[in-house]
Amino acid sequence: MTTELIEASVIAKPPLMPANRNIIAVASGNAGVGKTWFAITLAHALAYAGRKVLLFDGDLNLANVRLHLGLRARGDIAAVISGEKKLADLVIPYDGGAGCNGFDIIAGRSDSEALANPTEAMVVKLRNDLHTLSRDYDWVVMDLGAGIDRSARLLAATARTCLVTTTAEMAAVTETYAYIKMTARENFPEAVRIVINKAPTIKQGQIVYDALFRACRKFLKVEPPLAGIVRRDNLVMESLLLKDALLSYDQNSNAAREIEQIARRLDKDLRVR
Repeated sequence: MTTELIEASVIAKPPLMPANRNIIAVASGNAGVGKTWFAITLAHALAYAGRKVLLFDGDLNLANVRLHLGLRARGDIAAVISGEKKLADLVIPYDGGAGCNGFDIIAGRSDSEALANPTEAMVVKLRNDLHTLSRDYDWVVMDLGAGIDRSARLLAATARTCLVTTTAEMAAVTETYAYIKMTARENFPEAVRIVINKAPTIKQGQIVYDALFRACRKFLKVEPPLAGIVRRDNLVMESLLLKDALLSYDQNSNAAREIEQIARRLDKDLRVR
């Protein structure tokens, strides 16, 4: 299917669809805040809680999920958009796979230059395919590209919630505010929740969140809730160096326990039963 045919096939559809009730988007205002690591660990924590989980790498260029876990992609995302493959063809089971205490991964890559700057029609086609596949899972965790790129925002727009990940660094907080400001303009601020990652202490993480919350309430008229705080943990770096998921490496680490708390809270608050 050519790009022209893809565009023609979705042109009559609005860019935004009703929020998919089991997709959790993980976003960040900039790189380097641990977004992909958080998405992987969240998916694993939801799986450990007994849910059937798919982790979808929504960064159409970098595909960092497979690099974090040392995986080889099963296909090219561009082939899905062109209609040559289905998203299900790209699924990789991890730690036993979905339904067996592990989870499934679509760790896509793109060998196509066309996806360096994907059109809105391409992103909508991919998003629609993901929504169809999501019916086979309790939760889909979608790791987005960093920043306020249009493709990332299109993918995030129909998620059940969007977890915006930041650290206590001033640059990261500033970019997080910019990301929330952009989502507020596009009318889905109520779906945004904030994650403070790599916090020196829970108290300092709370201080960062409180400051960000006050700025959003004063200038944007939105009040994004706190999804959770994850403390800095040396075991995270050890697991990354070994290309192992943290919950496999050390489930009793502080960061693992804190993300498990976030996962349980999200599952309780958002899951449709």
